[in-house]
This record gives sequence, structure tokens and C-alpha cells, in this order.
Amino acid sequence: MPFPYEEFDLSDVRTYPLKSRASKARAEDFARPCEAGGGIGHLIESLPNMLAAADFRAVVGAIVDAKRSGGGVLWGIGAHVIKTGLGPVLIDLMQRDFVSAIATNGATLIHDFEVALVGATSEDVDEAIGPGRFGMADETGRLLNGAITEGVHAGLGIGQAVGRFLAANEPKFASISLLATAARLDIPVTVHVAIGTDVIHMHPAASGAALGEGSLRDFRYFVANVARLEQGVYLNCGSAVVLPEVFLKAVALAHNRGIALAGLTTVDLDFARMYRPYTNVVKRPTAGTRRGYSIVGHHELMIPLLAAAVIEVDSKT
Repeated sequence: MPFPYEEFDLSDVRTYPLKSRASKARAEDFARPCEAGGGIGHLIESLPNMLAAADFRAVVGAIVDAKRSGGGVLWGIGAHVIKTGLGPVLIDLMQRDFVSAIATNGATLIHDFEVALVGATSEDVDEAIGPGRFGMADETGRLLNGAITEGVHAGLGIGQAVGRFLAANEPKFASISLLATAARLDIPVTVHVAIGTDVIHMHPAASGAALGEGSLRDFRYFVANVARLEQGVYLNCGSAVVLPEVFLKAVALAHNRGIALAGLTTVDLDFARMYRPYTNVVKRPTAGTRRGYSIVGHHELMIPLLAAAVIEVDSKT
């Protein structure tokens, strides 16, 4: 049976006073214009207290609190962070005690090592792969593999092994190398590799035994670092797969030993929101606490802004 053409009767629609409604956007939370000369502190204070801006301020506060309380700030660093020139920003944070430990993947290690040696990294893959030159820089393969093999045989993890090599050889650009600075400041660095993913694995000097043993040793160091973050912060910056997977396993082991990590704050900072970082860093480890944050933006903009904000807030409160 067809319905007739009949307008709905609106004469008895119920309404309520606008002021009585619970609204998610309120004037007191709106952004405020920045004044000339206000500085980074004024910029942060001027942000709206909602959505990503509120999350950013919460992350800044968590990092400052973790530094002051000794809760620890553990940075997971992907290769893109080094390739976009952010080593000096992170080194400054290291020197200001905003870095308790660093975790990297194999590509990050390679880029930082090349920066330490020659002050440059990141080859043009499209140009190099056809002629067979991709990944074939002699010093990268020979020296880095040698440092790993020698250090692992001496009982070190990969991060310690390469840090020791850089400290001993003092390359020209060591001052802008994360690993060289970490070795100088006694900040732990762990390196988490997948065999075959990194250019140094293509070189004859690569030792599967050393890479596997060193990375497993670094995983256990990393778990110990994560287990200390009961009131700390873990940041995943630019790793889409390896570090989020390693971090989740570290959290699982901490829970297995009865370490709740109830006060842990986690942050994923990348130019896109991806499944593994969001699930394994932001969501699962902080289930029930709402202390996981996803900050979307380009590393070359967001990490300097984050660094400047934590320095400013720490200096004023």
C-alpha cells in the first residue's frame, strides 16, 4: 500500500533553551590571536583547548612532568626524523634531560652513522637502483657492520656497539649524531632490526649472527627501559611498523611481570595516522587511562615545535 504525500506536523516539536545544552565548543576554549614578540609560550597558550591542540598541550605537560618526576621519556625514532635534519633538535633535548633512552630501527642507525661520518645522508634511490649503486657506499657497509660485529662479540647491543665506535673514532660531524651524543651522555640507545630491510645487510661484512644477537640484546634492554615508564612517556616518531610492534611486546612483558604502567603516556607523532602506531602505541598500552595521543603533522614542523614548547614550559613553571 503506497504512502500518501503528507507533510510531517511540526507544531508540537519540543525545544529547550540554548544555554542549557551541553556544548563541546565553548568560548573559553577558543584560540586567542598571537601578539608580535609573544614567543613560543604565548603561542602554546593561545591554542584552542580542544582536539589536536588540547592533545598537544597534554603531551607537552606529560613530558615536562616525566622529566621532573624522574618518570622517564623514551623516544622511538624512525629514519625520516634524521633525514629531515632533526638530529640537532633531539640532541638539545638530550642535553636538557628530556631524553632518558632512545630506540631506533636499522634505517635510523644508518642515517645517523652517515651523518656522523660525512655530514650527509639519504641517497636518491630512484637514481641509484637502476645502475646497481643503491646502498653500496663502502664506509656505510664496511665500518657499520664491523662496529656491530665487534661490539656484539664484546657483549654489547647494536646501539652500544655503534656508539662506542663513534666515541672512539670521533668523526667530523659527531656533534650532530644522536648515537655519538648518546654515547657521550651515557643515554641508552637500542636498535631493532629486521634482517634484509637495511642497506648494510647487502654488504659482505654483514653478520647475521651479530645482527640477530645484538638486536635481541637491545630488545631486552628496551623492555627494561619501557618497564621503568610507570609515570613516564613513550614517543613513537616516524616508525610505522618495527618500533610499534617492538613496543607492544615490551609492554606485554612488563605486564607479565606485574608492572601495570598505569601512569604511562604514549604518543605517536607522524605525518599520517597509521594502523600499527595508533593501535600498538596509542590505544592498547593505555587502554582505560586515555593517556594515548596521536599527533599528526610533518616531523620537520612538529618535533621542533614540541621541543620548543617543553623547554619553554619547563623553564616557566
